[in-house]
Amino acid sequence: MNLNRRTTKDNAILRAAEDVTPLQDQIDEGQLRVRVASKSDGTPISNARIIVTYTGGPQDIVGELTTDSSGNAQPITLRTPPLEYSMQPQDRQPYAEYSIIVQAEGFKEIEISGIELMSQQISEQPVQMETLDTSGTAEDNIVIGPHTLYAEYPPKIPEEEVKTVTDTGEIVLSRVVIPEYIVVHDGTPGDYTARDYYVRYRDYIKNVASSEIYATWPDATIRANVLAIMSFTLNRVYTEWYRGKGYQFTITSSTAYDHMFIPGRNYYQSISRIVDEQFENYLSRPGITQPILTQYCDGNKVSCPNWMTQWGSKYLGDQGYSAIEILRYFYGSDMYINVAEGISGIPASWPGYNLGLGATGDKVRQLQEQLARISRAYPAIPTIRADGVYGPSTREAVEVFQSVFGLPVTGVVDYNTWYEISNIYVAVTRIAELQ
Repeated sequence: MNLNRRTTKDNAILRAAEDVTPLQDQIDEGQLRVRVASKSDGTPISNARIIVTYTGGPQDIVGELTTDSSGNAQPITLRTPPLEYSMQPQDRQPYAEYSIIVQAEGFKEIEISGIELMSQQISEQPVQMETLDTSGTAEDNIVIGPHTLYAEYPPKIPEEEVKTVTDTGEIVLSRVVIPEYIVVHDGTPGDYTARDYYVRYRDYIKNVASSEIYATWPDATIRANVLAIMSFTLNRVYTEWYRGKGYQFTITSSTAYDHMFIPGRNYYQSISRIVDEQFENYLSRPGITQPILTQYCDGNKVSCPNWMTQWGSKYLGDQGYSAIEILRYFYGSDMYINVAEGISGIPASWPGYNLGLGATGDKVRQLQEQLARISRAYPAIPTIRADGVYGPSTREAVEVFQSVFGLPVTGVVDYNTWYEISNIYVAVTRIAELQ
C-alpha cells in the first residue's frame, strides 16, 4: 500500500474541490479573523490588503479587509453550512471554504485557499509574508487540504504505546519537557523530497487539532483529543523517535505514522483556547516516565479497538463525560493527566496567581519587561517601565495586549494571558534564530 501522504493529500484536495458545499446550503454563520506578520521576524504588517473570496466561486469577492498596526484585520462574518452537519458522520461537508489574497508593500503577495469556517466558530488565519528581496522558494500559494474527518487519509499504523528503553540510549532526555519548537516533516518518514517545518509546539497542536476534530464538539471532547495529541507528540519528543533512526525531524505529517499537519492552515479559537490552557499536560500511566503514545482513529471509516475514537469521544462528551472520563473509557482506568517538569524555551513559568492592580515583585517586573519588548513590534501596546509595580499604565498595556491577541480584555494577567505574553515575547525575540 502506498502510504505517501503527499499523493494521498493531493488526491483528497482535488476531490474536496469538486465537493465544496454549494453556496445555497450555507445557512449559518462563522467568523474569519486574519493576522498578518513578517515571516523573517514575526513583526506585524500594517495596511496589508486582504481580498476574501468563496472557494466555490473564486471570481466573487465577499469582502476586502485592511490590517491595523498590530497586523490584525477586522473580523468578517461569513456563511457556513448548518451546525448539525458536524454533529454526526455524513457525506455533506460541515465547513465552508474561503480563500484570501494578501498584498502588502515590500512583501510578496500570498494566496491561501481552502480556509475552513464552521457554524458559530471563530476561525483564525495566520499569514506570514516574505519580503520582496527574500531569496529561495517562497510559499506564495497555500492550499489547505480537507479535514481528516471528511476526506479519506491513510489510517494509523499501530505501535506500542510505550517505547522500550534499550542500552543504546534510545531515550536521551532525563525528564519530560515542553519544547519551544518541533520539526515537522511534511510527508512520510522516507520521503526525502518532503519539506521540514520549524513549528512552535503550541501552534503545532492547534494546527493538528483543527485538522482532526471539529471545533463545534463539546468542550470535554476537544480537551480529551487535545490531551491525546499532546501526549503522542511529547512521546515523539521524549524518545527522540525519529532522530534515533537517523532522521533530522521530530514528527511527520503523515496520518499513517503521526498526525495530520497542514502548513499554513487556519485554526479555531475554541481549540486554541483549550490548547493554551492545557499545553503543559500529557497522559501517563503509573510507573511509566515517558508520555503515553495515545493513538486514535475516527471510529467511523476506521475502527481501532483499545484506542480512542474521535466520534466516540464526541458522543461521550454529549453525555456529559469529562475529558479524563473520556480518556479512561478508551485507554483504561489507570490513565491520568501529568504535568511537564520543565518548559524548554519559555522564560519563566506561571506564578500561580493572577496579577492585577497593586501587585508587586519580580513576576510583575518580568511581565513588564516582556510587554516593553513586545511593544517594539506591536506599537499599539503602550511602552511601560519595568519597576515591579502593577499600576494603571501596566494595566492599560495588558488590556491592549489582550485586545490585540483575542483574549478577554480584563486588565488582569491570568494563566492564559501570562503564557500568551511569554509566547509572543519568545516569538519577537527568538524567531530570527531559526531562519
